Amino acid sequence: MSASGHGHFAFYHRDTIPRLGSLCVLLVLLIFPGVVAAQSDDLLSRVWEGVQQAQKNYTSSCGTLTETRTSNLMAKPLVLRGKFCAEGTNRFSLDYFEPSSMRIRFNENYLNVTTGSRTEVTEIGKSVRRAQSYFGGDNSLGNLKKNFTITVQEDSRGYQMKLVPRTDAFRRRLNYMVVKLDKRDFFPRSLEVDGKSGVNSVFVIDVSSMNPKLPPDTFEVYKP
Repeated sequence: MSASGHGHFAFYHRDTIPRLGSLCVLLVLLIFPGVVAAQSDDLLSRVWEGVQQAQKNYTSSCGTLTETRTSNLMAKPLVLRGKFCAEGTNRFSLDYFEPSSMRIRFNENYLNVTTGSRTEVTEIGKSVRRAQSYFGGDNSLGNLKKNFTITVQEDSRGYQMKLVPRTDAFRRRLNYMVVKLDKRDFFPRSLEVDGKSGVNSVFVIDVSSMNPKLPPDTFEVYKP
């Protein structure tokens, strides 16, 4: 591997955990009805109703993911390709196979990130539950408005939701997030995360199977 290639991989690896933390925040915002259903905006309510119905119809999915990462510190965009499976909102697997191999597993409490023979184990269950309580409780609407400015747009193909942090707690790590949903099934088709680190990641998601029967070891994680 070239020196520049090794630098790109190291930069990617160091930023993996913070980026996944940001994705968890977005996931919480999308999956809890108390956050969105209480909004008065008709379009936002319509989007949530579609997402809620999709969750009932499709409890698992698999597909491919392409991440394009840009930064002023990188000579050119870094493109990563992988395949994923998800079950509910607390089990997720992602295997990057290009340009380098990386294995990511999340199962309720534990996150595993494996590169080569090394596996990093992080317990994030408490953080996830804390976010669920904050954004899904009785004061969820007030908390959401306090922390984010949300805009929703509709076109012929789907919906776009942009979240811009308003408070320092989120502004320290994040400039904005944008999620695009397909109008037919309300599945996410792309996700953009623009971080304060200067890294912008755009994930293009292609769902190839819905409600597949997944082997028990699909989301197997190492627990210390």
